Amino acid sequence: MNDALSRRRFLKLSAFCGVGSLTGAYGIFSALHFEVNTYRVPVPNLPLSFNGFTIVQLTDLHHGFGIPISVIDRVIEQVNLIEKDAIVCTGDYIHGGDGSDAIDKVWSRLNTLQARSGVFSVLGNHDHMFDNTEQSLAYLAKSGQSVRHGAVPIVRGKDRLWIGGAGDLWHDSLGIDEAFRNTPPNECKILLSHNPSAADTKFKSKVDLMICGHTHGGQIAMPPFASNLCGLHARGGMQVYISRGIGWYLVPIRINCAPEISVLKLVPFDSAAPDKVA
Repeated sequence: MNDALSRRRFLKLSAFCGVGSLTGAYGIFSALHFEVNTYRVPVPNLPLSFNGFTIVQLTDLHHGFGIPISVIDRVIEQVNLIEKDAIVCTGDYIHGGDGSDAIDKVWSRLNTLQARSGVFSVLGNHDHMFDNTEQSLAYLAKSGQSVRHGAVPIVRGKDRLWIGGAGDLWHDSLGIDEAFRNTPPNECKILLSHNPSAADTKFKSKVDLMICGHTHGGQIAMPPFASNLCGLHARGGMQVYISRGIGWYLVPIRINCAPEISVLKLVPFDSAAPDKVA
């Protein structure tokens, strides 16, 4: 009787460990295989001439431990192949603690990004950690992609769309009002902010769409861990889109929450509901 119970307990424990190992292996495998997902994003105040304007978002590369430069190369190659109008990069390009060599390598790749209406970038919290701030800020400035504390217009006929950038919420001044200080109040504005919590801070500028990363979608999206840490959300009159990004934090696991390159097709706010289209 006792032997039977011991054998049964052993088999249960073995099965539990086996399932745990398979789940962990699946999660680690998923963390290195990204998706390209296309979303229809209704934007308040979007000029009709920008209907269908396509933005590719790249965020949370976390190059360093667990995310080798070969993965970054595949991501950059894929982004450059996508049909698009603009590219936005929303920070955490390095994992942190990997030294200046990781920053050198990842920015040499970011500088190869190309889009007909431009590439626009800000930094994330990991770009400021482990004494990385000055080197990351220098690369951002030299890249010609920086919209940190500033805004750049994209022009179509008589219409303009502004893309501005915030500083990191934790390690920099956000500077949202500073970013849009020279923009007309009635024109459409898109804000790049690494941390979506910036949407809940106080600023006076009217922002129509905020594009963020930082959360990794929670990395595990299944009960009881399922959350709303990615996708499109409303904050008053502003839309906030949060990408799952590429990298990971704390543990290299993704379950039901694959890394992604986000392709955002902008449409006027009253023309369509938000939708994943591919």
